[in-house]
Amino acid sequence: MTEEIRAEMVASVFQVVAAEGDSVVEGDTLVVLESMKMEIPVLAETAGTVTSVDVAVGDVIQAGDLIATIS
Repeated sequence: MTEEIRAEMVASVFQVVAAEGDSVVEGDTLVVLESMKMEIPVLAETAGTVTSVDVAVGDVIQAGDLIATIS
């Protein structure tokens, strides 16, 4: 089953931690967002393999934008 990780708010991508092909477990940080000078980690909600990372450092994302997929 494929899990889509989507943005919950408008933010800038501060750091991309995971890469395509990485194995992750629940709670691993995929990317770090920055909003209002706060760093917000985006975490894997399930274990699996990162099949895509759809953001890059410096991107401004909107609520609902796709960040990554895990399968």
